[in-house]
Amino acid sequence: MHLSLFRGRFQNYFDMQLSEQELVRREKLHKLRELGINPYPADLYPVTHTSKQVKEQFKEGKHVVVAGRLMSIRIQGKASFAQLQDSQGKIQVYFNRDEICPGEDKAKYNDVFKKLLDIGDFVGIEGELFTTKVGEKTIMVKDFTVLSKALKPLPLPKEKDGVVYDAFTDAEQRYRQRYADLVVNPKVKEVFVKRTKLFNAMRTFFNNAGYFEVETPILQPIPGGAAARPFKTHHNTLDMPLYMRIANELYLKRLIVGGFDGVYEFSRNFRNEGMDRSHNPEFTAMEIYVAYKDYNWMMAFCEQLLEYCAIAVNGTTEAIFGEHHINFKAPYPRVTMTDAIKQFTGFDISGKSEDDIRKAAQDMGIAVDDTMGKGKLIDEIFGEKCEDNYIQPTFITDYPKEMSPLCKEHRTNPELTERFELMVCGKEIANAYSELNDPIDQRGRFEQQLKLAEKGDHEAMEFIDYDFLRALEYGMPPTSGMGIGMDRLVMFLTNKQSIQEVLFFPQMRPEKKQVDMSEEEKTVFNILKKNSPMDLNSLKEQSGLSNKKWDKSIKGLTGHKLAKVIHTENGLLVELV
Repeated sequence: MHLSLFRGRFQNYFDMQLSEQELVRREKLHKLRELGINPYPADLYPVTHTSKQVKEQFKEGKHVVVAGRLMSIRIQGKASFAQLQDSQGKIQVYFNRDEICPGEDKAKYNDVFKKLLDIGDFVGIEGELFTTKVGEKTIMVKDFTVLSKALKPLPLPKEKDGVVYDAFTDAEQRYRQRYADLVVNPKVKEVFVKRTKLFNAMRTFFNNAGYFEVETPILQPIPGGAAARPFKTHHNTLDMPLYMRIANELYLKRLIVGGFDGVYEFSRNFRNEGMDRSHNPEFTAMEIYVAYKDYNWMMAFCEQLLEYCAIAVNGTTEAIFGEHHINFKAPYPRVTMTDAIKQFTGFDISGKSEDDIRKAAQDMGIAVDDTMGKGKLIDEIFGEKCEDNYIQPTFITDYPKEMSPLCKEHRTNPELTERFELMVCGKEIANAYSELNDPIDQRGRFEQQLKLAEKGDHEAMEFIDYDFLRALEYGMPPTSGMGIGMDRLVMFLTNKQSIQEVLFFPQMRPEKKQVDMSEEEKTVFNILKKNSPMDLNSLKEQSGLSNKKWDKSIKGLTGHKLAKVIHTENGLLVELV
């Protein structure tokens, strides 16, 4: 087949997949090029002001050059208004035919602006400032430049009689198309601005304390520092398996061994585990280790840090999370894990055996199994019965040794460790230790973790990092370390209930290809979205379709693999795929 013929057929097929608006925009793109206008110029555009600066430094008649995206266009003959949106907000611009085209040739206004520009296009504007009769600060356009032609219409909401329709609120579409979400939902950007403020504030706090930001490996020969399922890959040149980092703890401690007094890292971690509203397989943690300190010092340091960060992000120590009003003002209460469990269950875990704790958990209605060791059982009791009660920032301290394989034994009680977790609204946002620096004790803890893993405990560590043990044998000074889940902390400071709301590009399931459905198929599909699986006869009755339309609709949905029919003892069920 001749190449040009192939391209023609491919283009025809491609055009069939486009909406009417997308086809119209491509035709406008073609016409711009016919007029000798490059719709994607490479030249620098000499912006002098942002929309915010225009408003803040407003002066009648002032000459400005701005650039941004057209978000609305109101054409009124030879004069038109538009809204231009840039990174700082929106500004009104006024297009007047005779101002833009003072000579006889009016094509730039009549043809380019009125006929070939669309909402979503990027343009550069050169003009002068004035105030409209209704008091709106506006730019009188003297000239404009097409900077980028948008070929897909933005998912902008529509408004009629004060009622908003078709707002871009579908969570899955927003996360998949974050670029569109940021454009049409300006408040989304505020979340990520606050996220950056948080990271900057934390860096400043650590740097002012004299600690060093460092980088440690993401690809590691052993997935150490936490109990989690890693992502595994293979290094071809070295012919060896490597694991994506689940934590950076052991590398940071190596640096303390090497002579640094304090190191910290904002660490991208990867865990091949479940996904939900508070967990993403790729997430950011901050870990800091400071020599010659203990967990009591770290508690005070933590509450000072979070108070400082809350003010830097929101201008106040107070934050709203759902129905809760949180105050990050230091100091925070300290409650031992033993006292917490005793308070909310009446059971004292002190001195109890694994069998005693297992029976107590069962009596409390907590699901347990034989793979759970003492530490895991205590963790289940606390998680089920206690943690949701801690709304305001609270330190839960002195964890049983079985729960903390990298933590130093408590100085007054050998059954416990010097560890705390900071709880807010029933969620852990910080975890800290007086770090274990006895290499012999550490080796024994690692070996005990291996035994638990062999027993079937999926949360036990499955590897011994012998190089880390070697580092400890060179000597590590008394050290305290702390980790903070940055994504979760952002959630609390921005009142977002889902981790996907504070990640630019959260991990998503594979996107299903869009299927064109008939109106009858949409009716059945929408019922199933609310009640899947559903009895076939009940579904047919609710749809209100005739036998012929029902048969065609259910065959269409199953044929497109959007739904399936399941045979059960009680009859036929229809379920979304």
